[in-house]
Amino acid sequence: MKKNIHPKYYPQAKVKCACGNTFTVGSTKPEINVEVCYNCHPFYTGKGKLLDVAGRVEKFKARKAKVSAEKPKKKVRVKKNKK
Repeated sequence: MKKNIHPKYYPQAKVKCACGNTFTVGSTKPEINVEVCYNCHPFYTGKGKLLDVAGRVEKFKARKAKVSAEKPKKKVRVKKNKK
């Protein structure tokens, strides 16, 4: 293994979150600033909202059906060969 090609490893790197939570991890940077952590992330706190995917799909299909019903189909022209 080559020497002096790997970055310095900090086993006690401090992580600071925007919510005020701090904890330590191993990293190649001595200090890490993050916006979201396990303390404030909606997945971990249980405050996440589920999207009504089925309702959105149904709305899209209804709009598509409405547009296709309103639009008259274009006539297709057949080109005649001139001799």
